[in-house]
Amino acid sequence: MITPNQTTVTEFILQSFTENPRLQSLFFSLFLLLFVTAMAGNVLIIAAIHVSTRLHLPMYFFLANLAILDIICTSSILPKVLENLISARKTISFGGCMNQMFFFTWSLSSELLLFTAMAYDRFLAICQPLHYSTMMSKTACVALAAFVWSIGGLNSVILTGLVLRLSFCGPNLVPHFFCEIPPVLLLSCTPTYWNDILTITADIFLAGLNFLLTMVSYSFIISSVMKIRTREGKKRAFSTCSSHLTVVTLYYSTVLYTYIRPVLGTSGFLDKSASVLYTVLTPTLNPLIYTLRNKDVKVRLLSAEHSTKCGLGV
Repeated sequence: MITPNQTTVTEFILQSFTENPRLQSLFFSLFLLLFVTAMAGNVLIIAAIHVSTRLHLPMYFFLANLAILDIICTSSILPKVLENLISARKTISFGGCMNQMFFFTWSLSSELLLFTAMAYDRFLAICQPLHYSTMMSKTACVALAAFVWSIGGLNSVILTGLVLRLSFCGPNLVPHFFCEIPPVLLLSCTPTYWNDILTITADIFLAGLNFLLTMVSYSFIISSVMKIRTREGKKRAFSTCSSHLTVVTLYYSTVLYTYIRPVLGTSGFLDKSASVLYTVLTPTLNPLIYTLRNKDVKVRLLSAEHSTKCGLGV
């Protein structure tokens, strides 16, 4: 008889994208490229914001936090994915699975909260410009970031801790390419009632409520921008939040699909593809979007590159 807290499974088998060796090589090359691009791009964003005093503003402070979260998300998933694509045994230890689950859940939860904080920052900058410097002081920004990281971490501790209390006695094949909570719960030998309840509650709060708050902020922003009489003024106002709105749209569209996919009855390959979008592709695209659509960041990065070349005597 299996008793609570008893764990007989010491490792899990992760489902691969394909069993075709040629396609595995293709996926390995693609994911390796995305991994290197995501890490390099986000590190570059953090370095540019840290070095340039002109970027020491609330908007870029939150952007640096987003880059850190993207690094955590990508580095917690892709190294194991790359290993399993070239390995005959596509396994992950029980502890490794729990660690992957914890850091992924932490980064995902915090990122959803951070999007709301970034939308609030843009709302104050455009709708309350006279009070912006006071309401978004350095202390306020640090407090808001601390709240984002703390709530995201607390959510991850609770959800991962509840998984640790379950018993796993086989089978141990995770129907996914990494250890995400829903597919791992399917392997439990003990009831997952509280896991399901709290996971749904977290989804409603972190995805649903934050999406609603973000949309409310942008409805006020759009309303304020439309009142600007000059076309140039409207363009300048929209340019300050266009990057964030693009990232939010890309991120939420894939996350929301993930939450409604059981109702749609989609295939496993489509489920994996959707997960790739918000765990791998979005962290890779975020630096590119903010660089290409943000003149200040682009100028700072070019300045840093020029300084490096001069220092090397190029």
